[in-house]
Amino acid sequence: MPITKGAKKAIRGSARKRGYNERRKRAMREIIKKIEKLAKTDKKEAEKLLASVYQTIDKAAKVGVIKKNNAARKKSRLARLVK
Repeated sequence: MPITKGAKKAIRGSARKRGYNERRKRAMREIIKKIEKLAKTDKKEAEKLLASVYQTIDKAAKVGVIKKNNAARKKSRLARLVK
């Protein structure tokens, strides 16, 4: 348990940041699953959705939820799947 006032503040801050990161990661995973499902059935819709998937992945990489190369790899694999 935290003892000092600063340690208590750090725990509150890290919990808040964890919440933001979890929301970002969950949104990314949901949209990736959605486009993977669409790629199997409706390629046109999947192509339309690709830009918003890229945006979600880039935002997650920008704030540090995932690393830059991880984002690039995900985008590359999704683009290949949709084509």
